[in-house]
Amino acid sequence: MFDKLDDILVRYEEILKELNDPSVTNDQNKFKKLMKEQSDLTPIVEAYKAYKNAKQTVTDSLEILDNESDEDLRELAKEELNEAKAKIDRLEEELKILLLPKDENDDKNVVVEIRGGAGGDEAALFAAELYRMYCRFAERNRWKTEMISLNENGLGGFKEVVFMINGQGAYSKLKYESGVHRVQRIPVTESGGRIHTSTATVAIMPEAEGVDIEIDMNDCKFDVFRASGNGGQCVNTTDSAVRLTHIPTGIVISCQDEKSQLKNKDKALKVLRARLYDLELAKKQSAEAAERKSQIGTGDRSEKIRTYNFPQGRVTDHRIKLTSHRLENIMDGDLYEIIDSCIAADQAAKLAMTNEQ
Repeated sequence: MFDKLDDILVRYEEILKELNDPSVTNDQNKFKKLMKEQSDLTPIVEAYKAYKNAKQTVTDSLEILDNESDEDLRELAKEELNEAKAKIDRLEEELKILLLPKDENDDKNVVVEIRGGAGGDEAALFAAELYRMYCRFAERNRWKTEMISLNENGLGGFKEVVFMINGQGAYSKLKYESGVHRVQRIPVTESGGRIHTSTATVAIMPEAEGVDIEIDMNDCKFDVFRASGNGGQCVNTTDSAVRLTHIPTGIVISCQDEKSQLKNKDKALKVLRARLYDLELAKKQSAEAAERKSQIGTGDRSEKIRTYNFPQGRVTDHRIKLTSHRLENIMDGDLYEIIDSCIAADQAAKLAMTNEQ
């Protein structure tokens, strides 16, 4: 591990020199690439420098204890020695985590698809609440949301909603949200006061760039139609809505949020690119079965990952055996406790695999 850290330190110094080279600053592509590499290495370098400083403190403190007779200085040296040893243990664990292979998609924006599952109108209402929960989480992180398509029922619920969340590191946080979300409560449609169980599925897909997925436009069929639902003057008056069919896979995407047919077409292609990229990721994860076991719910969308029990005011994440009695806060977008716990469990599983190898 420490040989690798020394190599990273050398590379970091090389990057700093290159960034001060006028020929590099004039090459925007190279400059951006180096800045990204520097940003990725900075947390590792800072932790390693702190580790080396703590090791030096241990050496200095032991030297004082071996050669100094003044009791006050010896006591001070003992305190510094104990603090430095504790710091070393903490930093060693931190460095192990920082050196874990990084998911290449972690910094990407995400396409989110939420669909009402079992439970009819109640499932659609729950899907709408999940949409609002993720929008509030995006607001808390100062990320932007962008609607792509929406299919409502007559009660304010969403049969299906597709939207984008644009923000640095969005996928790194939200990738753990893919799966089946279950709600237990008395529906507004229930007159007898009985608790019902309904579900909604959530799919989190990293936004794919052209370099990630190339689409042959000959494989795409576009149909235009008039938008329906709430909207401005253009709704039901112009053929601005777009339906995109990807012939090889049978994927169909409808987009009518924008008044411009061209903008709806661009959005539909974004979703198609994300879905195709997500299919490739699923194949890769299936091929790497051992690695997939170390991931916390980022693969199988049929997996029931979480239950929201309204009568008891609790949320349970079944993958990590976490139960929180802060349902109201969580539905308002305060997902940090759950997401941070998923990240910690994922890292622990990957560290265990690394130690086994």
